[in-house]
Amino acid sequence: MFSIFKKEIHAFFSSLTGYLVMSVFLLSIGLFMWVFSETSVLDYNYATMDQLFSIAPLVFLFLIPAITMRSISEEKSKGTLELLFTKPLTIYDIVAGKYLAYFVLVIFSILPTFVYYYSIYQLGSPPGNLDSGAIFGSYIGLMFLGGAFVAIGMFASALTYNQIAAFILGAFLCFFVHWSFLYISALPVFATSFDLLIQKLGMNYHYTNISRGLIETKDIIYFISVIVLFVYATIMVIQIRK
Repeated sequence: MFSIFKKEIHAFFSSLTGYLVMSVFLLSIGLFMWVFSETSVLDYNYATMDQLFSIAPLVFLFLIPAITMRSISEEKSKGTLELLFTKPLTIYDIVAGKYLAYFVLVIFSILPTFVYYYSIYQLGSPPGNLDSGAIFGSYIGLMFLGGAFVAIGMFASALTYNQIAAFILGAFLCFFVHWSFLYISALPVFATSFDLLIQKLGMNYHYTNISRGLIETKDIIYFISVIVLFVYATIMVIQIRK
């Protein structure tokens, strides 16, 4: 597993792709936090990082499928997946190694945003007048969200040989699992007693809870369940094709 992990990390950072992906993420978040007047922290009357945690899922919607689209589909299109099967590696080792590598890459993308935290911390009046506990709770929610999107993106990549198709499918599945239940619950056909239940099926409900600084067991279990479900589904797809 660790050999696959190191291979994916090396492949990512040995080209411009890794640095480009991280730069796009930081630039996108930075524009919303500091430049665009509708969301700029500089136009607020108090220090907050709500912009980062509200915009990050939308950026992840495109960024993570772009990272994971090659994870399995490229191996299949080049025929190197069969080569991996000849090595002393199980399908579980291959998928787990790739998942951990891409999850670590997402963490690497998030870490530089602590510069934004430090900047806003200093902008407080007085400096440090910031709800740091809620912010770090939101970072935990963002990492869980990134981990779930990685699992979904890898599943989409396992379904096709084409990387572009894997990207489109991955982005659609991420959108569906994260946002669609919120919109479905708002349909008039559902009574008020069911709308909350439907919302709880989507990631947006649980991510919003954690982003408020309320780290509850049910929300963590939900994200872990989504990750395990899609990682297992990826393993099953590869097993069937094998």
